[in-house]
Amino acid sequence: MTPYEQTLNELRGQPRRWLVTGVAGFIGSNLLESLLAAHQRVTGLDNLTTGKSANVELALRAVEAGAAKRFEFIEGDIRSADTCRRACQNVDVVLHHAAQVSVPASLEEPLVTHEVNATGFLNVLMAARQTGVRRVVYASSCAVYGDSPNLPLTEEEPVRPLSPYASSKLANEGYAAAFANTSGPEAVGLRYFNVFGSRQDPKGVYAAVIPQWIFAMLQGQAVRVFGDGSTTRDFCPVSNVVQANILAALAPLSASRHEVVNVAVGMRTSLTELFEAIRAKLQPTYPQLREVQPLYEPFRPGEIRHSHAQIAKARQLLGYAPTHSVEQGLEETVAWFVRSMESHRR
Repeated sequence: MTPYEQTLNELRGQPRRWLVTGVAGFIGSNLLESLLAAHQRVTGLDNLTTGKSANVELALRAVEAGAAKRFEFIEGDIRSADTCRRACQNVDVVLHHAAQVSVPASLEEPLVTHEVNATGFLNVLMAARQTGVRRVVYASSCAVYGDSPNLPLTEEEPVRPLSPYASSKLANEGYAAAFANTSGPEAVGLRYFNVFGSRQDPKGVYAAVIPQWIFAMLQGQAVRVFGDGSTTRDFCPVSNVVQANILAALAPLSASRHEVVNVAVGMRTSLTELFEAIRAKLQPTYPQLREVQPLYEPFRPGEIRHSHAQIAKARQLLGYAPTHSVEQGLEETVAWFVRSMESHRR
């Protein structure tokens, strides 16, 4: 039995109360689904600015009948300290995923990014301390490393944020450490590397690359590649992220009461390889895609060229072991988007 399976068994025997901020987002709704499937009680907080109530509905539909009775939804904003306090009442663990997650958007509106990601997270930490929450697991980002040439990246690598988004995530790590060391909740920061999967928003100029490309191919639109296609990322299926969150909620911590770990698969995929993989998975159903080629555009400011994670610390500290490769994640994600698109056409 894996550490993750053992943790799920423990949770089923001793259910907790969880708060998932950003519950209507793509990661948040996947967390909701998995927690309810493990018979947990969940409060979800979301202001529905970028999250969608449909994501929550899909998560509830995916679990057993009656699971919805163990879920409470609060529509509200983490920029409100009162809302955060209300959401944290009687909660054991917070999984914090409410955020402004776009690098380009952070360059255009740095103050908004700071208010949501830094001030909003500070509100969550204060509310957790005031209500007696035991642990806060929060979404950090590989963006804190900047464009480091020292690959694969370990948690000891010096941080070099290149955008307000990356800086806000680094601020989260500083606040979490400070609170953990001064009678606040324990905390674990998860430095995500390019998460993708079902329910991820494919629309908008700031959409993540995998859903955006799948949607573009299905709609017969241009697939835009920023740069020459040699840029690499350590793409991580959302199932691995769910696992990391649940393990991080219960793993024993050092005396510091705060840890930061990379969450990834631990391999590099270039944008050219990614394009070809998505096209190959869609081709059997959409043979016209055989001739499709990407449209290359200039690199975007604030974007890093290469990303690759060392995940040894997550393995050692959390018992984390990726269950989904990039290939498996793409298979599931492409299938989900095809089903979703077909259902909307009916």
